[in-house]
Amino acid sequence: MYKIGTRGSLLAVTQCTLVKNLLESLSGEKFELHLIKTQGDQIVDKPLWQLEGKDFFTKELDEALLNGTVDMVVHSYKDLGSDRPSGIKLAAITERKYAHDILLIHSDTIKKLSQWSGDFVVGTSSPRRIVNLTRDLPAFIPHHPKIKCEMLRGNINTRIQKLRDGKYHAITLALAGLDRLAGLESSYVELSKLLKDLNFAILPLSIFPTAAAQGALAIECLEKRVDNGVLENILKKVHHLSTEEEVKREREAFKSYGGGCHLAVGIHVRKIDGDFLHFHRGETDGKNIHVKKREGLNTPFTSVGRVFLGQGENSKAICDDLYLKESTQKIAPTKGKHLFVTTTHVLDSIADAPTSLWAAGAMTRKKLVAKGFWVHGGADSLGNQELIKLSESKALKLMMGEAPWLVLSHDKATSPIGEVFAGYKTSMKEPSLEQKNALKKVTHAWWSSFPQYLAYTEKIPSLKAAQHFCGLGKTWSSFKENNISVTALTDQNEFLSLAGIQ
Repeated sequence: MYKIGTRGSLLAVTQCTLVKNLLESLSGEKFELHLIKTQGDQIVDKPLWQLEGKDFFTKELDEALLNGTVDMVVHSYKDLGSDRPSGIKLAAITERKYAHDILLIHSDTIKKLSQWSGDFVVGTSSPRRIVNLTRDLPAFIPHHPKIKCEMLRGNINTRIQKLRDGKYHAITLALAGLDRLAGLESSYVELSKLLKDLNFAILPLSIFPTAAAQGALAIECLEKRVDNGVLENILKKVHHLSTEEEVKREREAFKSYGGGCHLAVGIHVRKIDGDFLHFHRGETDGKNIHVKKREGLNTPFTSVGRVFLGQGENSKAICDDLYLKESTQKIAPTKGKHLFVTTTHVLDSIADAPTSLWAAGAMTRKKLVAKGFWVHGGADSLGNQELIKLSESKALKLMMGEAPWLVLSHDKATSPIGEVFAGYKTSMKEPSLEQKNALKKVTHAWWSSFPQYLAYTEKIPSLKAAQHFCGLGKTWSSFKENNISVTALTDQNEFLSLAGIQ
């Protein structure tokens, strides 16, 4: 029988129980929980960054491990400081499904936003949430109220109850915590009561990156445990390499900014196709932090001639004015559907609010919000898989309910998410001789869609020889499926920066 040290909160006990069940199923051994109170659990009237000392949620667990009271401990990895006590070893990092922050709000509050006056109070005590929410959240709330953050401490169920009691207009939490509570029958029942009549918005990680290592669990044991490595080998069965690689980079970046509970910088790293995307946002030492990049990219911009830009305007590039996108002027049957909006070109097709509303990228999401819609989340320009993964969250299913998915896209589109409704159609104009000659000189091209690439290269075949770039979603997948060399970047701005024409 192995003893697992854990904090006594509902979330800590739930996630340790999930780890316990997984370890028992993989090893055939028996594990039991041993509850330990920590300083951070007992002091809830002040933000952590105002308290003296450190390791508020780990000191007592460390002591229990070192004196042999428990055999192992399970931490929310974001709570672990960079300097760990001598004799303690990080044995495993579990798979991280969701790093995202979630905004919880009363459904009745959403209905009142059109007549909102005064501050919109969001509960949080995190410095990085305070900075990023105050600055960026208005663009993601209909009618763009002024955000005011007020202190929110306590266990996850206590925080949600404070929202239900009307002490805040909304609160922010880690989605991973809610999802774990929904994953165990006993806590699912309590969570169901807490979330009744509440609504949500998943905050995009590219704009609201979270605490370093948020969403991951760290399992520690003694470094020199006298059992010939038996427990360590068991714990290795739940170790997830990609999560380890992501959170290692997040914690390194966190430390490079100074670290500590007071740090107002959110950091998220995502492994995609062997590379790592970095999103850092916040403030430190009076400086604004805004990092959005693909790590380790060997830039091929060695000899830039003419640059083609598949969307937007730039005086130094050849901008797309031949590939036309026109609304079909048809209204989509959105009632009773989960709706995925793939582009701003389909906005005229939305007349009625769906059961839930999701956007492909931040620009589309902001335009939906500007039209007065409550947007529940989106793919954050990371493609269909990002949305599919979010839609599988047990906690989100609890709030969303069951409904079919409808995808608003173009007349030739297909989708793994659900039925496609054509909100716009495409056509290609015949380029003039002057336009053809200019396009033949293009060495680097940014494509907003694969059909756009096909339409242009059909008219100007020499464009195929250019170096091609796109975002990280469906366009990238289409290029790869057709064995066409392309470099995927975080967004068009990264492309312009690398090309030296931003």
